[in-house]
Amino acid sequence: MKCFENATVYLDGKGLKKCTLYFGDKIEKIAKGKAKKAEVISLPKDAIVLPGFIDQHVHGAGGSDGMDGTVEDISMIADTLAKEGTTSFLVTTMTQSPENILKAMSAVKEYRDMERKEGARVAGIHLEGPFIAAAHKGAQPLEYVKTPDIKAFDEYNAASGNAIKIVSLAPETEGAEGLIAHLTKEGVVASIGHTGAKYSDIEKAVALGASNVTHTYNAQSALHHREIGTVGSAMLLDELNCEMIADTIHVSVPAMRLLIKNKPHDKLTLITDAMRAKGLPDGVSELGGQTVYVKGGEARLQDGTLAGSVLRMNRAIQNVVEKVGVPFEKAVDFATINPAKNLKIDGEVGSIKLGKRADFTVLNKNYDVLLTVRDGEIVYQA
Repeated sequence: MKCFENATVYLDGKGLKKCTLYFGDKIEKIAKGKAKKAEVISLPKDAIVLPGFIDQHVHGAGGSDGMDGTVEDISMIADTLAKEGTTSFLVTTMTQSPENILKAMSAVKEYRDMERKEGARVAGIHLEGPFIAAAHKGAQPLEYVKTPDIKAFDEYNAASGNAIKIVSLAPETEGAEGLIAHLTKEGVVASIGHTGAKYSDIEKAVALGASNVTHTYNAQSALHHREIGTVGSAMLLDELNCEMIADTIHVSVPAMRLLIKNKPHDKLTLITDAMRAKGLPDGVSELGGQTVYVKGGEARLQDGTLAGSVLRMNRAIQNVVEKVGVPFEKAVDFATINPAKNLKIDGEVGSIKLGKRADFTVLNKNYDVLLTVRDGEIVYQA
Protein backbone atom coordinates (compact mmCIF):
# COMPACT_ATOMS: atom_id res chain seq x y z
CA MET A 1 0.00 0.00 0.00
CA LYS A 2 1.13 3.55 -0.82
CA CYS A 3 0.11 6.89 0.59
CA PHE A 4 0.36 10.66 0.38
CA GLU A 5 1.15 11.76 3.95
CA ASN A 6 -0.43 14.90 5.40
CA ALA A 7 -1.18 16.17 1.90
CA THR A 8 -3.73 18.69 0.66
CA VAL A 9 -6.33 16.51 -1.04
CA TYR A 10 -9.57 17.39 -2.85
CA LEU A 11 -11.93 14.92 -1.19
CA ASP A 12 -15.32 14.03 -2.63
CA GLY A 13 -17.99 16.19 -1.00
CA LYS A 14 -15.55 17.80 1.45
CA GLY A 15 -13.29 20.06 -0.60
CA LEU A 16 -9.58 20.59 0.00
CA LYS A 17 -8.53 18.87 3.24
CA LYS A 18 -5.25 17.93 4.92
CA CYS A 19 -5.13 14.15 5.26
CA THR A 20 -3.13 11.00 4.65
CA LEU A 21 -4.48 9.19 1.61
CA TYR A 22 -3.84 5.42 1.40
CA PHE A 23 -4.22 3.46 -1.81
CA GLY A 24 -3.41 0.35 -3.77
CA ASP A 25 -5.07 0.18 -7.17
CA LYS A 26 -8.10 1.68 -5.38
CA ILE A 27 -8.49 4.25 -2.62
CA GLU A 28 -8.32 2.29 0.65
CA LYS A 29 -8.26 4.75 3.52
CA ILE A 30 -8.47 8.48 4.26
CA ALA A 31 -7.09 9.39 7.67
CA LYS A 32 -5.27 12.06 9.66
CA GLY A 33 -1.76 12.01 11.05
CA LYS A 34 1.43 10.17 10.20
CA ALA A 35 1.46 7.34 7.71
CA LYS A 36 1.22 3.81 9.11
CA LYS A 37 2.34 0.64 7.29
CA ALA A 38 2.48 2.30 3.87
CA GLU A 39 5.04 3.49 1.34
CA VAL A 40 5.04 7.30 1.52
CA ILE A 41 5.17 9.17 -1.78
CA SER A 42 6.79 12.50 -0.90
CA LEU A 43 5.21 15.69 -2.22
CA PRO A 44 6.29 19.35 -2.04
CA LYS A 45 4.49 21.57 0.49
CA ASP A 46 2.46 23.42 -2.17
CA ALA A 47 1.24 20.20 -3.85
CA ILE A 48 -2.49 19.57 -4.25
CA VAL A 49 -3.79 16.05 -4.87
CA LEU A 50 -6.77 16.02 -7.25
CA PRO A 51 -8.81 13.33 -8.98
CA GLY A 52 -7.27 12.32 -12.31
CA PHE A 53 -8.51 14.45 -15.20
CA ILE A 54 -10.90 12.95 -17.77
CA ASP A 55 -10.80 14.19 -21.39
CA GLN A 56 -13.86 13.00 -23.30
CA HIS A 57 -12.87 14.76 -26.52
CA VAL A 58 -9.24 14.56 -27.67
CA HIS A 59 -8.01 13.53 -31.11
CA GLY A 60 -4.29 13.23 -30.60
CA ALA A 61 -1.04 14.32 -28.96
CA GLY A 62 2.69 13.75 -29.19
CA GLY A 63 2.61 13.48 -32.99
CA SER A 64 -0.06 10.75 -33.04
CA ASP A 65 -3.79 10.78 -33.82
CA GLY A 66 -6.57 8.34 -32.98
CA MET A 67 -7.30 8.07 -36.70
CA ASP A 68 -3.79 6.71 -37.36
CA GLY A 69 -5.32 3.42 -36.32
CA THR A 70 -2.43 1.71 -34.54
CA VAL A 71 -1.85 0.67 -30.93
CA GLU A 72 1.50 2.47 -31.09
CA ASP A 73 -0.22 5.78 -31.84
CA ILE A 74 -2.81 5.27 -29.11
CA SER A 75 0.06 4.49 -26.72
CA MET A 76 1.77 7.76 -27.65
CA ILE A 77 -1.44 9.73 -27.04
CA ALA A 78 -1.98 7.97 -23.70
CA ASP A 79 1.57 8.67 -22.54
CA THR A 80 1.44 12.32 -23.63
CA LEU A 81 -1.91 12.96 -21.94
CA ALA A 82 -0.58 11.56 -18.65
CA LYS A 83 1.92 14.45 -18.61
CA GLU A 84 -0.96 16.92 -18.25
CA GLY A 85 -2.69 14.99 -15.48
CA THR A 86 -5.22 13.11 -17.60
CA THR A 87 -5.87 9.57 -16.38
CA SER A 88 -8.87 8.65 -18.59
CA PHE A 89 -9.77 9.74 -22.12
CA LEU A 90 -11.88 8.90 -25.13
CA VAL A 91 -10.00 8.29 -28.37
CA THR A 92 -11.78 10.78 -30.61
CA THR A 93 -12.22 10.08 -34.31
CA MET A 94 -13.29 12.38 -37.12
CA THR A 95 -15.20 12.34 -40.38
CA GLN A 96 -13.28 9.99 -42.65
CA SER A 97 -13.80 7.04 -44.99
CA PRO A 98 -15.58 4.00 -43.51
CA GLU A 99 -12.36 2.02 -43.97
CA ASN A 100 -10.31 4.51 -41.93
CA ILE A 101 -12.94 4.74 -39.19
CA LEU A 102 -13.12 0.93 -38.95
CA LYS A 103 -9.32 0.79 -38.73
CA ALA A 104 -9.42 3.29 -35.84
CA MET A 105 -12.17 1.27 -34.10
CA SER A 106 -10.20 -1.97 -34.40
CA ALA A 107 -7.04 -0.32 -33.03
CA VAL A 108 -8.90 0.85 -29.94
CA LYS A 109 -10.24 -2.67 -29.36
CA GLU A 110 -6.75 -4.14 -29.75
CA TYR A 111 -5.29 -1.52 -27.39
CA ARG A 112 -7.94 -2.06 -24.71
CA ASP A 113 -7.55 -5.84 -24.97
CA MET A 114 -3.82 -5.40 -24.23
CA GLU A 115 -4.71 -3.87 -20.83
CA ARG A 116 -1.68 -1.59 -21.06
CA LYS A 117 -0.91 -0.04 -17.69
CA GLU A 118 1.20 2.92 -18.85
CA GLY A 119 -0.18 6.36 -19.67
CA ALA A 120 -3.78 7.49 -19.41
CA ARG A 121 -6.56 4.89 -19.58
CA VAL A 122 -8.59 4.59 -22.79
CA ALA A 123 -12.14 4.72 -21.43
CA GLY A 124 -13.65 4.34 -24.91
CA ILE A 125 -14.28 6.24 -28.13
CA HIS A 126 -15.88 9.54 -29.06
CA LEU A 127 -17.14 9.13 -32.64
CA GLU A 128 -17.08 12.72 -33.91
CA GLY A 129 -18.63 12.43 -37.33
CA PRO A 130 -19.27 11.34 -39.98
CA PHE A 131 -22.94 12.05 -39.12
CA ILE A 132 -22.65 15.85 -39.23
CA ALA A 133 -24.03 18.80 -41.20
CA ALA A 134 -21.88 19.70 -44.21
CA ALA A 135 -22.41 23.44 -43.65
CA HIS A 136 -20.94 23.14 -40.16
CA LYS A 137 -18.15 20.66 -40.84
CA GLY A 138 -15.42 22.87 -39.33
CA ALA A 139 -12.09 21.15 -39.99
CA GLN A 140 -13.75 17.83 -40.96
CA PRO A 141 -13.27 16.73 -44.62
CA LEU A 142 -16.46 17.33 -46.62
CA GLU A 143 -16.24 14.29 -48.92
CA TYR A 144 -16.81 11.85 -46.05
CA VAL A 145 -19.78 13.56 -44.38
CA LYS A 146 -22.63 11.04 -44.12
CA THR A 147 -26.27 11.16 -42.98
CA PRO A 148 -26.91 9.43 -39.62
CA ASP A 149 -27.07 5.68 -40.12
CA ILE A 150 -27.87 3.08 -37.43
CA LYS A 151 -26.32 0.25 -39.45
CA ALA A 152 -23.05 2.15 -39.91
CA PHE A 153 -22.91 2.99 -36.19
CA ASP A 154 -23.52 -0.65 -35.24
CA GLU A 155 -20.72 -1.76 -37.57
CA TYR A 156 -18.31 0.76 -36.04
CA ASN A 157 -19.32 -0.15 -32.50
CA ALA A 158 -18.91 -3.87 -33.14
CA ALA A 159 -15.43 -3.31 -34.58
CA SER A 160 -14.50 -1.32 -31.46
CA GLY A 161 -15.63 -4.03 -29.05
CA ASN A 162 -18.61 -1.85 -28.07
CA ALA A 163 -16.23 0.90 -26.91
CA ILE A 164 -18.11 3.89 -28.38
CA LYS A 165 -19.24 6.15 -25.52
CA ILE A 166 -20.20 9.35 -27.39
CA VAL A 167 -21.42 10.02 -30.93
CA SER A 168 -21.43 13.61 -32.20
CA LEU A 169 -24.15 14.23 -34.80
CA ALA A 170 -26.32 16.92 -36.34
CA PRO A 171 -29.89 16.37 -35.08
CA GLU A 172 -31.54 18.22 -37.98
CA THR A 173 -30.20 15.81 -40.62
CA GLU A 174 -32.21 12.96 -42.12
CA GLY A 175 -32.01 9.82 -39.99
CA ALA A 176 -30.77 11.63 -36.89
CA GLU A 177 -33.86 11.03 -34.77
CA GLY A 178 -33.67 7.28 -35.33
CA LEU A 179 -29.96 7.19 -34.50
CA ILE A 180 -30.39 9.29 -31.33
CA ALA A 181 -33.10 6.92 -30.08
CA HIS A 182 -30.86 3.93 -30.93
CA LEU A 183 -27.85 5.43 -29.15
CA THR A 184 -29.93 6.15 -26.06
CA LYS A 185 -31.18 2.56 -26.01
CA GLU A 186 -27.58 1.32 -26.32
CA GLY A 187 -26.38 3.53 -23.46
CA VAL A 188 -24.25 5.72 -25.74
CA VAL A 189 -24.21 9.51 -25.30
CA ALA A 190 -25.81 11.28 -28.27
CA SER A 191 -24.01 14.60 -28.61
CA ILE A 192 -25.25 17.58 -30.62
CA GLY A 193 -22.39 18.89 -32.74
CA HIS A 194 -21.27 20.22 -36.14
CA THR A 195 -24.84 21.33 -36.65
CA GLY A 196 -27.12 24.07 -37.85
CA ALA A 197 -29.92 22.85 -35.58
CA LYS A 198 -32.71 25.15 -34.48
CA TYR A 199 -34.26 25.07 -31.02
CA SER A 200 -37.11 22.84 -32.23
CA ASP A 201 -34.59 20.28 -33.57
CA ILE A 202 -32.71 20.21 -30.29
CA GLU A 203 -35.89 20.00 -28.22
CA LYS A 204 -36.82 16.85 -30.18
CA ALA A 205 -33.30 15.46 -29.85
CA VAL A 206 -33.32 15.92 -26.06
CA ALA A 207 -36.72 14.24 -25.83
CA LEU A 208 -35.19 11.25 -27.66
CA GLY A 209 -32.25 11.14 -25.23
CA ALA A 210 -29.54 13.49 -26.57
CA SER A 211 -27.60 14.71 -23.55
CA ASN A 212 -24.36 16.41 -24.64
CA VAL A 213 -23.21 19.34 -26.78
CA THR A 214 -19.96 18.94 -28.69
CA HIS A 215 -17.42 21.79 -28.18
CA THR A 216 -20.13 24.35 -27.38
CA TYR A 217 -20.05 27.50 -29.58
CA ASN A 218 -17.80 25.90 -32.20
CA ALA A 219 -19.14 24.57 -35.54
CA GLN A 220 -22.80 25.12 -34.59
CA SER A 221 -25.66 27.57 -35.08
CA ALA A 222 -25.25 30.69 -32.98
CA LEU A 223 -27.69 32.38 -30.63
CA HIS A 224 -30.02 34.90 -32.27
CA HIS A 225 -32.95 36.66 -30.62
CA ARG A 226 -35.46 35.18 -33.10
CA GLU A 227 -33.89 31.70 -33.21
CA ILE A 228 -31.67 30.66 -30.32
CA GLY A 229 -29.99 27.91 -32.33
CA THR A 230 -27.65 25.34 -30.83
CA VAL A 231 -25.74 27.76 -28.61
CA GLY A 232 -28.88 29.23 -27.06
CA SER A 233 -30.44 25.78 -26.64
CA ALA A 234 -27.26 24.53 -24.93
CA MET A 235 -27.59 27.31 -22.37
CA LEU A 236 -31.36 27.00 -21.94
CA LEU A 237 -31.76 23.24 -21.57
CA ASP A 238 -30.42 21.96 -18.26
CA GLU A 239 -30.50 18.38 -19.53
CA LEU A 240 -27.57 19.11 -21.85
CA ASN A 241 -23.99 18.70 -20.68
CA CYS A 242 -21.83 21.25 -22.49
CA GLU A 243 -18.27 20.60 -23.63
CA MET A 244 -16.01 23.66 -23.67
CA ILE A 245 -12.51 24.23 -25.06
CA ALA A 246 -11.09 26.67 -22.52
CA ASP A 247 -8.06 27.84 -24.50
CA THR A 248 -9.36 31.45 -24.97
CA ILE A 249 -8.92 30.86 -28.74
CA HIS A 250 -11.88 28.63 -29.59
CA VAL A 251 -14.00 30.42 -26.98
CA SER A 252 -13.43 33.94 -25.66
CA VAL A 253 -13.28 34.62 -21.94
CA PRO A 254 -16.67 36.45 -21.86
CA ALA A 255 -18.24 33.56 -23.81
CA MET A 256 -16.84 31.11 -21.26
CA ARG A 257 -18.30 33.20 -18.44
CA LEU A 258 -21.68 33.30 -20.16
CA LEU A 259 -21.82 29.54 -20.65
CA ILE A 260 -20.69 28.72 -17.12
CA LYS A 261 -23.20 31.21 -15.68
CA ASN A 262 -26.04 29.54 -17.56
CA LYS A 263 -25.28 25.88 -16.84
CA PRO A 264 -25.94 23.82 -13.71
CA HIS A 265 -22.61 23.14 -11.99
CA ASP A 266 -22.55 19.48 -13.05
CA LYS A 267 -23.39 20.14 -16.71
CA LEU A 268 -20.16 21.80 -17.89
CA THR A 269 -17.23 19.67 -19.05
CA LEU A 270 -13.78 20.84 -20.05
CA ILE A 271 -12.28 19.17 -23.10
CA THR A 272 -9.06 19.84 -25.00
CA ASP A 273 -10.18 18.75 -28.51
CA ALA A 274 -6.43 18.51 -29.06
CA MET A 275 -4.87 17.22 -32.25
CA ARG A 276 -1.56 15.46 -32.88
CA ALA A 277 0.56 18.62 -32.52
CA LYS A 278 -0.14 18.86 -28.79
CA GLY A 279 3.12 18.50 -26.90
CA LEU A 280 5.23 19.34 -29.96
CA PRO A 281 6.91 22.63 -31.03
CA ASP A 282 5.12 25.00 -33.44
CA GLY A 283 5.19 23.95 -37.08
CA VAL A 284 3.30 22.08 -39.79
CA SER A 285 1.03 19.23 -38.73
CA GLU A 286 -1.91 17.23 -40.11
CA LEU A 287 -5.57 16.51 -39.35
CA GLY A 288 -7.67 14.11 -41.42
CA GLY A 289 -5.36 14.42 -44.41
CA GLN A 290 -5.42 18.22 -44.21
CA THR A 291 -2.35 20.37 -43.55
CA VAL A 292 -2.49 22.21 -40.24
CA TYR A 293 -0.30 25.14 -39.23
CA VAL A 294 0.45 25.44 -35.51
CA LYS A 295 1.70 28.78 -34.21
CA GLY A 296 1.43 30.46 -30.82
CA GLY A 297 -0.93 27.85 -29.40
CA GLU A 298 -3.32 27.98 -32.39
CA ALA A 299 -3.86 25.14 -34.89
CA ARG A 300 -5.45 26.24 -38.18
CA LEU A 301 -6.05 24.99 -41.72
CA GLN A 302 -4.60 27.03 -44.57
CA ASP A 303 -7.91 28.95 -44.90
CA GLY A 304 -7.74 29.94 -41.22
CA THR A 305 -10.30 27.43 -39.93
CA LEU A 306 -9.48 26.28 -36.40
CA ALA A 307 -8.34 22.64 -36.55
CA GLY A 308 -8.58 21.41 -32.99
CA SER A 309 -6.30 22.69 -30.27
CA VAL A 310 -2.97 22.04 -28.59
CA LEU A 311 -4.51 22.76 -25.18
CA ARG A 312 -3.45 20.79 -22.09
CA MET A 313 -6.06 19.99 -19.46
CA ASN A 314 -4.08 21.47 -16.56
CA ARG A 315 -3.90 24.78 -18.47
CA ALA A 316 -7.63 24.63 -19.30
CA ILE A 317 -8.34 24.52 -15.56
CA GLN A 318 -5.88 27.35 -14.97
CA ASN A 319 -7.60 29.50 -17.62
CA VAL A 320 -11.03 28.87 -16.09
CA VAL A 321 -9.78 29.89 -12.63
CA GLU A 322 -7.45 32.78 -13.48
CA LYS A 323 -9.16 34.29 -16.52
CA VAL A 324 -12.81 33.39 -16.03
CA GLY A 325 -12.86 33.67 -12.24
CA VAL A 326 -14.28 30.26 -11.39
CA PRO A 327 -13.39 28.91 -7.90
CA PHE A 328 -10.58 26.32 -8.09
CA GLU A 329 -12.58 23.30 -6.87
CA LYS A 330 -15.47 24.06 -9.22
CA ALA A 331 -13.04 24.26 -12.16
CA VAL A 332 -11.53 20.91 -11.16
CA ASP A 333 -15.03 19.38 -11.17
CA PHE A 334 -15.39 20.46 -14.80
CA ALA A 335 -12.48 18.13 -15.70
CA THR A 336 -13.17 15.25 -13.30
CA ILE A 337 -16.54 14.36 -11.79
CA ASN A 338 -18.61 16.11 -14.50
CA PRO A 339 -17.23 14.10 -17.45
CA ALA A 340 -17.34 10.98 -15.25
CA LYS A 341 -21.07 11.52 -14.64
CA ASN A 342 -21.66 12.30 -18.30
CA LEU A 343 -20.01 9.01 -19.30
CA LYS A 344 -21.67 7.12 -16.42
CA ILE A 345 -18.31 6.04 -14.99
CA ASP A 346 -18.53 8.15 -11.81
CA GLY A 347 -18.84 5.01 -9.69
CA GLU A 348 -15.19 4.28 -10.54
CA VAL A 349 -13.47 7.58 -11.30
CA GLY A 350 -13.94 11.34 -11.15
CA SER A 351 -13.48 12.00 -7.43
CA ILE A 352 -11.36 10.93 -4.47
CA LYS A 353 -13.56 8.61 -2.46
CA LEU A 354 -13.12 5.25 -0.74
CA GLY A 355 -13.34 2.34 -3.17
CA LYS A 356 -12.81 4.38 -6.35
CA ARG A 357 -9.81 3.85 -8.61
CA ALA A 358 -6.59 5.42 -7.32
CA ASP A 359 -6.40 7.96 -10.18
CA PHE A 360 -4.73 11.20 -9.08
CA THR A 361 -3.24 14.35 -10.52
CA VAL A 362 -0.83 16.29 -8.32
CA LEU A 363 -0.45 19.97 -9.19
CA ASN A 364 1.65 22.76 -7.71
CA LYS A 365 0.49 26.36 -7.20
CA ASN A 366 1.43 27.18 -10.82
CA TYR A 367 -0.83 24.38 -12.15
CA ASP A 368 2.23 22.38 -13.26
CA VAL A 369 1.69 18.61 -13.13
CA LEU A 370 4.10 17.06 -10.62
CA LEU A 371 2.73 13.54 -10.63
CA THR A 372 0.05 11.51 -12.39
CA VAL A 373 -1.15 8.27 -10.78
CA ARG A 374 -3.39 5.73 -12.49
CA ASP A 375 -4.70 2.66 -10.66
CA GLY A 376 -2.23 3.40 -7.89
CA GLU A 377 0.84 3.44 -10.15
CA ILE A 378 2.83 6.52 -11.16
CA VAL A 379 2.42 7.01 -14.92
CA TYR A 380 4.12 10.43 -15.04
CA GLN A 381 6.54 12.26 -12.76
CA ALA A 382 7.96 15.69 -13.49
